[in-house]
Amino acid sequence: MPAMSFMTDLIAKKHPATLPTLLALAAAAMLAGALFFEHGMGLAPCKLCHWQRLPYYLALALFIPPLIFGRKALVPTLAAAMLLFAATASIGGFHTGVEQGWWQGPSTCSGGGISDDPALALEQIMNAQLVRCDEIAWSFLGLSMAAWNMIIALGLTAVAGLGLIAARSTPLTELSDAP
Repeated sequence: MPAMSFMTDLIAKKHPATLPTLLALAAAAMLAGALFFEHGMGLAPCKLCHWQRLPYYLALALFIPPLIFGRKALVPTLAAAMLLFAATASIGGFHTGVEQGWWQGPSTCSGGGISDDPALALEQIMNAQLVRCDEIAWSFLGLSMAAWNMIIALGLTAVAGLGLIAARSTPLTELSDAP
């Protein structure tokens, strides 16, 4: 399996922080893209968009444990990366479903849900989120940003998972701590 031999070589022959650093750079690129769309193109994010960013912010620190603790930190670091990327992929999948009308999103960022009580309805309107989660602000090749986030995050989950398998199957004596 070529992907596994590549991962094994990357894990065994490079510094243990190499793959976590690449994953942290991917997280930084995703955040940079989101911030570009927000500030450069004026596309304000909804609540679910913000939720999708949180795992990426946490993933920015992925390269630190292997730098400090060497190969001993590789397995837990890659496991954490896999969980973080799976989390943002899941949120992206949920957000895509909200955009497509497959299910209802949070009441604070989707249409509907206005109370029959005039006082409560006024309060809901005054506290309403300006950016709705159930509307697609931008798409490319027919896929929204939430869908693209899900796809890319699933790819990063797979890379972290392959790295985790390679790290667990490579004897510690073969792993290098040297830069």
